[in-house]
Formats: sequence, structure tokens, C-alpha cells
Amino acid sequence: MKEDKNVSVLAPLSLREGSGGMKIAFLTPEYPHLKTGSSGGIGTSIKNLAMGLLAEGCAVRVLVYGQKEEGVFDDNGICIQQIKNVKFKGLSWYLTRKKLEKIIDGLFESKEIDLVEAPDWTGITSFISPKKCPIIIRLNGSDTYFCQLDQRPVKWNNKFHEKRALKKADGLLSVSQFTADLTNEVFGLDKKFTIIPNSIDTSLFNNNPNNNASTLIPPLGVGEASGLLYFGTLIRKKGLLELPLIFNEVIKKNPNATLVLVGRDASDIVSGAASTWGLMQELFSLEAIANVTYLGSVPYSEIKKKIEQANVCVFPTFAEALPVSWIEAMALEKPIVASNIGWAKEVLDDGVSGFLEHPTAHKAYANKIITLLGDLNLQREFGIQARKKVEETFSISVVAKQSLLFYKSSIVSK
Repeated sequence: MKEDKNVSVLAPLSLREGSGGMKIAFLTPEYPHLKTGSSGGIGTSIKNLAMGLLAEGCAVRVLVYGQKEEGVFDDNGICIQQIKNVKFKGLSWYLTRKKLEKIIDGLFESKEIDLVEAPDWTGITSFISPKKCPIIIRLNGSDTYFCQLDQRPVKWNNKFHEKRALKKADGLLSVSQFTADLTNEVFGLDKKFTIIPNSIDTSLFNNNPNNNASTLIPPLGVGEASGLLYFGTLIRKKGLLELPLIFNEVIKKNPNATLVLVGRDASDIVSGAASTWGLMQELFSLEAIANVTYLGSVPYSEIKKKIEQANVCVFPTFAEALPVSWIEAMALEKPIVASNIGWAKEVLDDGVSGFLEHPTAHKAYANKIITLLGDLNLQREFGIQARKKVEETFSISVVAKQSLLFYKSSIVSK
């Protein structure tokens, strides 16, 4: 494969033997199911895309490595294959990759899969070289990428594997142009990436007019509380150490405002503290922290209810590729005030479907929240435009069709 090409076309899919619906495999360290353990944004994105591909007549298999046991089970039509890592001191990373390579070769030879898509995170495919099966990498943000955004050093082995995986891939996707550009920069590459964003199930995240939080929670000036919501991991890179300082400014002008935090607490890599929530509590003013509720992790099925109960969702993050959480809030017609860094303008139109502001501009960020809390009509207007953007750009149907076209063009000779 030439350095400046991201795919080499073999033959039209229709010419392959048994080429009905495509058979797509995803290689991943996480998937949102009780049997496979905890999952973050990558797992959720894979499941959403898998659902869309099923609707397009594809067969989907998810290869989840790092599991406690081997197994295969069905998840509403998606075949989930659990794979244990190989344990051998000093060589586990290599032997696990070779085990995955053997599994992929076997599935391809038996015509159970046509290609494999993997994330860029830690470069799992760096030493996986299937005999014939194409490997596609979709950028959701590598460790090297996030370290660059966080301005902290990256582990040399992660950077080595991530770069090698990208150089070997038969096809390259990215969830945002910003992520593609920064990835090329940090690895010193000049790769061509096709941009296809993350997606959500718009039928699941669908606003119910009989349960609209904007009518349940009055805006500023009525004398009732106005609710803000953050959902996601409590971690420095998501701007969670800026959020208390922002909320302090909100409380000064709106003492009735409330802030609800939903998500797993994480340790802080900079200070070494065991709890980001612990660090946050020290930053809130006494007046502000009295109006803060931290719920911890909640089941994914409950997230929709929490979004519906908010007036405004806030995401002051420093490091993302293309955040699913923003899209979920937008789909439920919630106005959001989010970071204005990099990828943000590819998700949200500032002043049309929400507000963008830099997380360290605490007063400016707070003023945009206050503006929204005090204007019910603006909340509704932003919400309508946000939903429209999601339906047109981030629905699983739209993204699955785009991905399928890319897959069909990426059947390569080995």
C-alpha cells in the first residue's frame, strides 16, 4: 500500500463469492454488555454502528479482547465473540496479537467476515497481519492524540504501536477532521482519512413532548431551580476541574441554579489524586456546592431520563475526538454549552444549536449558561436546531450507509 493512499480497491463487492450483505467484524477492547464488562465511548459507538449495519442487511461480529473467558453470544442480532488475552511474561502483547490474527484469518477463510475495523487506541493491530482480510482503522482518539491535547507525555510503546498500526492499515477513517489532522501531526504522517462521524440511535434518544424538562423546570426569573447536567467520566481532560469555577460564576447571578453530575469518578493523572470528584469539591464555593448533586455512574438506559430532566447540558472538555454525549443531548433537543476546541465546530453550530466557549474562560462560559437558563424560547430554538443536526449528520442510518460505502471500496488485495 502506498503511503499517500488510504485504500486499494480490488474488485466490486458483487464479484466476491457469496457477496450478499457484507460481513463486518469490529475488534475492540470494550463493548456495552453485562457479559463483556464496563465500556466507554468506543464500545457505545461500535454498538450504534453495528445496529445501523444490521439494518442495512450486513452481518456483524464484535471481537472483544481482554476478556475473562472465551465465549460467543448473540446481542440482538450482533454476534459477540469474547477473547482472552494470552498471559506470558514479557510477550503477552505480541502473543495476544498473534492469537487475534489467527482468529481473523480463520473467520475470513470460512467466509464469516469480509473485513475488520479496529480503533486507533493503543494500536492493537500493529502486529496483526492477516493473510487476506483487510484491516480498517477508525480514529476515535489514540493515546498519543489525547496526550497531545492534555499536554502530557505519552508512553513510547503506545505511540510506537499506534503509529505502526496506522501505517499498516488497508483503510483509514476518522470521526472528525480535527482528529485526522492532529493524528497526522503527532505521528509525522501524511495519511488520507475519510471522515465519518460517530452516531446514535435517534429513535432511542427521541424527545418526548409530554416529558419536556424545559416545561418542568422553569427558567431563571420564575423563582424555581434551573438545572444543568454534565454526564460522562469525571476526569481532568473533560474539563471537570474547570466546571466548579464556571458554576461558581453561574451561582453568583442565579442562586437557584443546580448542577447534576453523572458518571464514573476517575483518578487524576496529574496530581496523583485517587478521585477527581474529591478535587472538584475543593473548588466549588460554599454557595455553589450546596446546589451540586453527584449521582455517580448510572445504567446507560437511565441516561436519557437524566438529560430530559435538565435545562442545559454542559461539556467543558479539553480532549475529545467526536463526543457521543454531546450528540445524545442534542438529539433530545437540549441546548448545550460546550468547549470550543478543535472538533467542536464539527458537532455544533455556535449560536445556532448551542454555545461554544473555552473551558478556562470561566465568566464567559458562565454567562452563556446564564443566558440560556434565562431564556426558555432560546432553549427551545437551540434544541430544535440541535435535533435537526443530529438527524441529518449523526443518526445510525446515515453513518451506517456512509461506512458501508467505504467498506465496499476498501476490499483490498493482500
